[in-house]
Amino acid sequence: MTTKLYVAATNQHVGKTTCTLGLVEAFRQMGQRVAYCKPVGQGAVDFENLQVDKDALLFSTMMHFDLVGKVHSPVILGPGATQHFLDDPSDYPYRERIELATRILESEYELVVYEGTGHPGVGSVVGLSNADVAKMIGAPVILVAEGGVGFTIDRINLSLSLFREQKVHIAGVIINKVHPEKIDKVRHYVGMKLKEWGIPLLGTLPYDKTLMYPLLDTIRSVIQGRLIANPLGLNNLVENVVAGSLLSKHDFQHEQGVLLVVSKYRLNDSMEQILKVYETGDIEQPLSGIVITGDGRFEEPLDDFAHKDFVFKHNIPLITTPLDTYGTAVQISKMEIKINLQTVGKVKRAIELIKDHVDFDKISWQ
Repeated sequence: MTTKLYVAATNQHVGKTTCTLGLVEAFRQMGQRVAYCKPVGQGAVDFENLQVDKDALLFSTMMHFDLVGKVHSPVILGPGATQHFLDDPSDYPYRERIELATRILESEYELVVYEGTGHPGVGSVVGLSNADVAKMIGAPVILVAEGGVGFTIDRINLSLSLFREQKVHIAGVIINKVHPEKIDKVRHYVGMKLKEWGIPLLGTLPYDKTLMYPLLDTIRSVIQGRLIANPLGLNNLVENVVAGSLLSKHDFQHEQGVLLVVSKYRLNDSMEQILKVYETGDIEQPLSGIVITGDGRFEEPLDDFAHKDFVFKHNIPLITTPLDTYGTAVQISKMEIKINLQTVGKVKRAIELIKDHVDFDKISWQ
């Protein structure tokens, strides 16, 4: 008989995909034949003339399996899908699609890990909340929550209510993104409450800031940026964002992966300040990219840019945006960072965190 797990989360952006990746890889390294499925997806991407959930595409790449839409990503709730469903549910056999996917996977694998979507109530509009799906496929749930004490316990309890209503078994809880100095406290108090509820605390994962660094290309998209030089550097990770007017307060001796955000008129002066530190100190080239801001327009700075040779020598992407410096900073600050296909290093680190901090022997299978 196939073993199965359903990984859900208390809300978005708590690290559900990160934890699912780590769990799947850990089980594989234990020698199990593991399959992955995203029963209900929201973020679709085009793949070989099919639409599949972006997380399913990520897993197929990392786990090296052939992605089959009807098997690994059977339901996509794209724009307008819920309204069309409410108008005529008979046109959308969503449950049948999920049941077909589970039959195929569970006939071929020892363990199937299903990944939920959003918070536990997402999908309720079409009768496929995370609790509905977990109940339908008969999978115990691992719930992922973000680190803390009071807020975390409250959020877990709220999330559990839907699973309790469906009488879905909770296999355990993983607390993610816990600041290292608070791990013992979170483990003690959250563990105490979970024990009262009869639910095992499987692990507390430390907050790892490297998982939160965005790709430069992601920032380019967010700020409506246009690339004008060095596209091969768009996969650079951005560890810090510095405005040209604040360079004097920045310590380039100890930081790398810096994105310089500067107007065309400050560009040469800003680069001279950076080069002065770089050329006189024993440091690596600190820039991950340069964004030239505008006041409602795209600037073209290359003609009078005095440091073009340095930028091309070090493959530093040059991006222009019509936003001003303040607007650029605001848009970047609003970003939510998720693991994706370009961040292989992040994926490997996520897997390490699960292996190092989750006790698999505590999983309550039934």
